[in-house]
Amino acid sequence: MTDINSERPLQNRRIAIPESRELDMFASLLERRGASVLRCPLVDIRDTPNPEPVLDWLRAFCAGRCDDLLLFTGEGVRRLLSLIDHHAPELRDRFVTQLGVVRTIARGPKPGRVLRELGLKPTLVADPATTPGMIALMQTLDLKGRRVGVQLYGTEPNAPLMDFLATAGANALPVWPYVYADAAADAEVLGLIESMQQGQIDAIAFTSLQQVERLFRLVEVDRLKQALAHTLVAAIGPVVADSLRAHGVEPQVVPEESYYLKPLTQALIEKLADATPLPPGEGLG
Repeated sequence: MTDINSERPLQNRRIAIPESRELDMFASLLERRGASVLRCPLVDIRDTPNPEPVLDWLRAFCAGRCDDLLLFTGEGVRRLLSLIDHHAPELRDRFVTQLGVVRTIARGPKPGRVLRELGLKPTLVADPATTPGMIALMQTLDLKGRRVGVQLYGTEPNAPLMDFLATAGANALPVWPYVYADAAADAEVLGLIESMQQGQIDAIAFTSLQQVERLFRLVEVDRLKQALAHTLVAAIGPVVADSLRAHGVEPQVVPEESYYLKPLTQALIEKLADATPLPPGEGLG
């Protein structure tokens, strides 16, 4: 049994992580606690291939054409700032100033972390950090005639949110500052599935719904579910957990309050404390 009070409570544990952006940070958190880590980044985050629509949106935002701004991800705020720095540095001061003028509504705590780096904080924070959570919060507001900037991600239009804003009488102004792309080669991902099927991995920790979606695009459903049935499945928060459930997989580990890497690591430690480690020498090579 794992001693959760020891300095290396994950000793002899093999944990797969499909994270990409914070891969080294997450791996380090686990390795410092004794785990062997299989890195298999499933999704890569990239700047939008066509920056012009984003720059047009930024110019409109800086000109005061938004009353509210919905922030779905901290990464989105960082990418907007990066696009400004690379393509229109003259907009940076106006952009930060305008962030402090509009009513900002953040999906959970992560966008607020980036705003605080700019000396700002969100006006409102949706809890739970999901699209339904955002909608529930905005149902308490009068949005009729409001010009609402919406920072989205990937190429997902978020139809439920857009439908709500239209019904509420708001004028939505969406922007997509980054896209997702496949990272690890298909063969590498299939090797991960084989290792899980053989019972060679103690846990897999998902940190974005895009990771879940790529797995289910690439691997035949029954085979993937069989592999996950041999492995402790962890999700960083409710969005990822709901994505897994939508595919018929119930995550056994989800942090209760804070949806970050450290709480996820601690939740893994607590869950694995009650399980028997795999025999040494099996699994990660």
